Amino acid sequence: MARTEETIPKMSKDLCSRLLADLERAKRPVLYATKCSLDNALYNHKVGYLTPGPKKVATELNVSSVKKMSRAIFMLRILLRNIETGAVNTKRELYYISKGETKHHPDLKPLDFQDQSESDDTIDFICELLECYREEVNCYANDRGGQTYSQQLVVTETLPDGDKAVIDLSKLGTSPFQPKNRPQSLKLSMKKPIDFGLIVESEGTANTLVANGFTKRHNCILMGAQGVPSNAVRGWCKLIQDQLKIPLYFFGDLDAYTMQNIFRTLKAGSAASLIRNSDYSAPDVKFLGVLPEDIKKYDLNDYPVKENDAQEVRALKKAQDALKNDPFFHDKRNKGLAQILKWLLENKRRCEQQAYFTVDPRDPTMPEKIIVEKIKRGNFV
Repeated sequence: MARTEETIPKMSKDLCSRLLADLERAKRPVLYATKCSLDNALYNHKVGYLTPGPKKVATELNVSSVKKMSRAIFMLRILLRNIETGAVNTKRELYYISKGETKHHPDLKPLDFQDQSESDDTIDFICELLECYREEVNCYANDRGGQTYSQQLVVTETLPDGDKAVIDLSKLGTSPFQPKNRPQSLKLSMKKPIDFGLIVESEGTANTLVANGFTKRHNCILMGAQGVPSNAVRGWCKLIQDQLKIPLYFFGDLDAYTMQNIFRTLKAGSAASLIRNSDYSAPDVKFLGVLPEDIKKYDLNDYPVKENDAQEVRALKKAQDALKNDPFFHDKRNKGLAQILKWLLENKRRCEQQAYFTVDPRDPTMPEKIIVEKIKRGNFV
């Protein structure tokens, strides 16, 4: 559940009041944060995304935790100041803002962060304490949504000052529309009925499809997801799903990494972001391919997983763990996706989305034809 600019300061004040009251009573304060990990993740297909279970991580004030708790209050003060003034920052900028505070106020020197990973962990800890999004405390990791193209989509954005901006994507020429990290301020409408949305794992391949006329020939939305989807991409897909009610399809590589880190994250969120999956996942998106059966059907070039490639071996091991422990792949409604993971583990082969370009190398629209054929025939999971 998203917080508001009013509730976060109140919750923060209540949190600090409890800490102070405990200290005044000579009692050790304890902070309880939502445990954001797979062993605390729940999945129900009726909900559609991973949600947090009851587990909490307790941090009690002692010699080893005093710096962690003090840093949390220190960073919380900076974030609350941003909410009050309307300022926004990236995690990197917040690291340097905190460095500036300790530089100009010597009494804060013991709280100084040695590197950004420490300040990043502190921001995440605050969000898990308050069960809020980074974006709700005006902190952005990546402010770019997926590169989006359409001849039918119109976006109306409500600006901070109340003015409205209307963007007709058909008027952008070859330039894509990229929504901000918090697309909840956007309202979507259609000039003509839109038949489907296509989310392409590779931004380059998405751009190629557009350049070859995909969005001219089909009433659709086409988006480049830039690999592992950022919060901005996930939130944008969620908005399209909820406001337009159109079918959404994901087109990406056939490999363990894509299935778990990219598609699962887009569809159901991740364990690391349990507290914000409700607004940053698109449960209705379908996996269009590459599917295992596509390799034989279209005579696609595939290749074996390299046994000496640490990244590929690690992805297969994570696939084994996912089949054992991930509630998303355990759900009967996702049996088809679990079967793909099993196929990848058994065959230890992979196939990239660009392999569709081998089907007829002299026809630049052949990948488009295959994609549209698969959608029409229901050849997706």
